[in-house]
Amino acid sequence: MFEVYQSSLIGLWLILATIMIQAMVAIRVHRRQKGGYKPGIVDPSLDHSSFVFRTHRTFQNSIENVIPILGMSVIAMLAEYSASRLSTIIWIYAISRIIHMILYYKIATNKNPSKRSIFWAIGFLVSLYFMVDLGFYLLASYLYG
Repeated sequence: MFEVYQSSLIGLWLILATIMIQAMVAIRVHRRQKGGYKPGIVDPSLDHSSFVFRTHRTFQNSIENVIPILGMSVIAMLAEYSASRLSTIIWIYAISRIIHMILYYKIATNKNPSKRSIFWAIGFLVSLYFMVDLGFYLLASYLYG
């Protein structure tokens, strides 16, 4: 069964690998900051002008946004949702999150929305589409067998 979802599984791996990379970058940057490193604490006075702040927020944002896509992907595979549709959704999400990460690292602005917001929105909207489409698929499968 899972051979059909190989592309989706690779896409999910990429999403999780991206989050692991974000964690490593955030840890490294946080530990190298000047003015006193406190484990697990980011100075609340920092804003987007601080790379420490941006790496921390990038990681936190990814953690907050990955849960729905992962959960729905598992449900989709178990329910035998369209493999090609699932793959497309996961890869759009994965690529949008990578671009979001790169832009979050590069763009030091407190302005919102910024260019990174476009790629956050793409990831969010593809998750929203997935939620609705998977819900209809599951409902149809239940009602019509």
